[in-house]
Amino acid sequence: METKDQLKEERDKIVKGLEEAYRKLVEFKKAKNSPLVVVRNGEIVEIDPFDVPPTISYKRGQG
Repeated sequence: METKDQLKEERDKIVKGLEEAYRKLVEFKKAKNSPLVVVRNGEIVEIDPFDVPPTISYKRGQG
């Protein structure tokens, strides 16, 4: 069974990977001048890549 430290380390690596994937996605979309397509409140919307932050920080919620 994994210890809490091992699970935290694994979670931190996953979060770091998500942050890097987001950064690369925004960079790519800006280079291609292509909108980000997301679902917001059950509707598909396009977002200008220049209107989103270039990086994002995922924070672990309580629970």
